[in-house]
Amino acid sequence: MMLHQIPQPHALPRPLVLLGLSGVLPQLGCLLACHIWPEARWFALAAGCFYAAIILSFLGGLWWMASMLAGWRHGGLYALAVLPSLIGWGALLPWCFGWVWPAPSLLVLALVLLASPMVDQRLEQALAGRIALPAGWLRLRVMMASGLALLTLALAFLAFTTL
Repeated sequence: MMLHQIPQPHALPRPLVLLGLSGVLPQLGCLLACHIWPEARWFALAAGCFYAAIILSFLGGLWWMASMLAGWRHGGLYALAVLPSLIGWGALLPWCFGWVWPAPSLLVLALVLLASPMVDQRLEQALAGRIALPAGWLRLRVMMASGLALLTLALAFLAFTTL
């Protein structure tokens, strides 16, 4: 599949697609750094962990804003929107205490990132008729989340096997 066909140009602006997909580049850079620059492996793993936590927090902000723009009055969606930030924060706490890190945190972050498009889909269903996400949005989210999650899983594997 060629990049210019994902998703259809009428559905999402090309810069949005390209910039969205480029969100995997920091994680790819961390993975490459682990292989190319072994003495910086811990730094690259930590940077990848922080990046995944930041992206999760960003996703929660998107879910919060979508709920707010839709005029949602119930607390459930807002509570769901806060979870990614709390999970990201929790994934960074072991570092603060000097506990085993970042391997377990990378694994948790990767799994949550992998599951995040399911939340997007549920959010779209819950807010149907109140707010419409652009055509192609969920498809792009699956691609972005899958790419970032798989790279984060690769970092977790490296962390478990080398630290």
